[in-house]
Amino acid sequence: QVQLVESGGGSVQPGGSLRLTCAGTGYTDHAMCLGWFRQVPGKEREGVAAIDADGYANYADSVKGRFTISLDNAKNTLYLQMNSLKPEDTAMYFCAADFLQGPLCDTDYPFDYWGRGTPVTVSS
Repeated sequence: QVQLVESGGGSVQPGGSLRLTCAGTGYTDHAMCLGWFRQVPGKEREGVAAIDADGYANYADSVKGRFTISLDNAKNTLYLQMNSLKPEDTAMYFCAADFLQGPLCDTDYPFDYWGRGTPVTVSS
């Protein structure tokens, strides 16, 4: 059973940085697609970034150049380094994972496994 637990959220001023962590279990030695998503109450969930086990990553246009997704395969841990944070980055952030069954891993992948989220607030 795949389980995901996010941590690292918090409150930060505009221009600041946070590093989110997603600790995963239940998928050692499997090729995975993993991603970060965010959601604001009353709005649709937004894909932020995705990465596969080979390190190929892709990003939403809104975070390109500011956020970096990375993966430690040995630790089954996913990261999201968020720099130059803006108030519009305020949201609940979720990690997602699934077994990769094709060549493409992006935020449109039909993820089956989700964490419970960690909140990020960017405010002065």
